[in-house]
Amino acid sequence: MSDIVLYENNDGIVTITLNMPDKRNPISEIEMVEAVLEALHRADNEPDARVAILTGNGTVFSSGGNLKKMYPGEGLVDRESHKTRVNYKRGILRLPVAFEALEIPIIAAVNGPAIGAGCDLSLMCDIRIAAKSAKFAESFVKIGIIPGDGGSGLLSRAVGYSKAAEMILTGDAISAEEALACGLVSKVVEDEDLLTAATELAKRISANPNYAVRMAKRLLKTAQTASLNEELELAASMQALANATEDNQEALNAFFEKRKPVFKS
Repeated sequence: MSDIVLYENNDGIVTITLNMPDKRNPISEIEMVEAVLEALHRADNEPDARVAILTGNGTVFSSGGNLKKMYPGEGLVDRESHKTRVNYKRGILRLPVAFEALEIPIIAAVNGPAIGAGCDLSLMCDIRIAAKSAKFAESFVKIGIIPGDGGSGLLSRAVGYSKAAEMILTGDAISAEEALACGLVSKVVEDEDLLTAATELAKRISANPNYAVRMAKRLLKTAQTASLNEELELAASMQALANATEDNQEALNAFFEKRKPVFKS
């Protein structure tokens, strides 16, 4: 694992940390993209991994793109537009696809500003918890570009069209408290309590049967874009699988016997 992204697994709770604090944890550079992809792949393939936390080292979650590499001929931006398109597809656009495919739930512990692509990175996670010092901005229009990494759809699904339009069309930042009010995050905590709060949430998730958590996440993801009939068909199939497991039987037995269940998955 590259040292620009740190990876740690403690009892099935994986913590992935963006580790370029001197550059404000930019996410658009290919080295960072590859390192995050590697971490996600590792988390999904470790047998005991049950839930992940994504955070940033330092005082910034992610500043998004490195502005110094946004001139033509630098970073993703080529002097020929068709090559820029390819650069995006081979680079940062692989991230939302990888997060979408991730089997285990992932929590964004937003420890500071999440700007541009950094805001979108938090939106790729299933749950967001913010430190009080965090702020969120879809700031692309302020430098004459658009959300080029799926952010428009991710934000619209998180906060609704009107609030997403306000954030994207103005490019203005909102505070952690404003993010809580509009549903962008599910909790705001003191800065020093952020990782503790994220870990406690991860433990509550990981206490449940692993297969059920993974299927519930997949159903949530599917329901965002599927028709009602498609969602119900998938739900019926998954429920049939869940009902046939030992953990389901153990949960029922524990309920009637008034004891804590002991799950195997």
